[in-house]
Amino acid sequence: MTPNQCRAARVWLGWSQSELARRANISLSTVRDFETGRRTPIANNLAGMRRAIETGGIRMLFDKDGAAVGILCQGADPDLSGDACT
Repeated sequence: MTPNQCRAARVWLGWSQSELARRANISLSTVRDFETGRRTPIANNLAGMRRAIETGGIRMLFDKDGAAVGILCQGADPDLSGDACT
């Protein structure tokens, strides 16, 4: 998960940084520092944030090489046939 994915997912869910921190059982400064690119959290905290976001209904999207490409509401059936990003 990238800082941009985290921020986008949190906003989509209508959560503040404090709410994500509470749901992930981590400190607010961990969320804040990650989203601003100041530091990468330890693996356990990063996993907690991702788990909280996914439990909230957001799926992280990655390309075939593992690069982050966005987020998706779980259960959505998007039409990915277009070429909007080319």
